[in-house]
Amino acid sequence: MANPYAGEVALVLGGRRHVLKLTLGALAELEAALEAETLVALIERFEGGRFATRDVLALLLAGLRGGGWSGTAEDLAGAEVGGGPVEAARVAALLLARAFTVPGAGDGPV
Repeated sequence: MANPYAGEVALVLGGRRHVLKLTLGALAELEAALEAETLVALIERFEGGRFATRDVLALLLAGLRGGGWSGTAEDLAGAEVGGGPVEAARVAALLLARAFTVPGAGDGPV
């Protein structure tokens, strides 16, 4: 099961459930793949609904790799995503949000 407190999100690819997580290495890979000025700019694109399909694919690939998946970008591009493109975009946005959200942030001092 994906642990939201660890920044994890689940996605079904090719009928198999995978756990995605943006580790520091995955974030560095993501930044390079998208040639993003900053990750904040990427977050702002998602928040504003201005993301591209390549953003979704890059986020999913980085998250899958952070979760231990050893597939390639080509494997991901050819895989059937449970829930289709809308679910892929939802998972990518949630993955990005969870990577930068402090669990219990609204609960007072930690």
